[in-house]
Amino acid sequence: QVQLVESGGDLVQPGGSLRLSCQASGFSLGVYAIAWFRQAPGKEREGVSCISTDALSRATYADFVKGRFTVSRDNAKNTAYLQMNSLQPEDTAIYTCAAVGPYCVGYVGAVRDYEGQGTQVTVSS
Repeated sequence: QVQLVESGGDLVQPGGSLRLSCQASGFSLGVYAIAWFRQAPGKEREGVSCISTDALSRATYADFVKGRFTVSRDNAKNTAYLQMNSLQPEDTAIYTCAAVGPYCVGYVGAVRDYEGQGTQVTVSS
């Protein structure tokens, strides 16, 4: 079965950290750039981060997560990750990962070849 499955979402206090995982099955995650998106209640989906396929695994971040979030990948495990630090209530959303082709350029509007169902992140005291 070809799918992406996110995990790691949870309820966390402001200032806390979470690491989300994006596990691919049925295809090789290594040939795709992997993008993370989020959607909060009543808001539109927004791009969070993207990591490319090349040897440097170049990463792109939305301004609102720069310095707090780190995207990475382990192709041997067919998994991508989103490390989220210094979480704030405004980070509360459903986070999804998607395979968007080989490069991150224009990832927000790119065709999503595969996309997971999402994992809930709630930041609240």
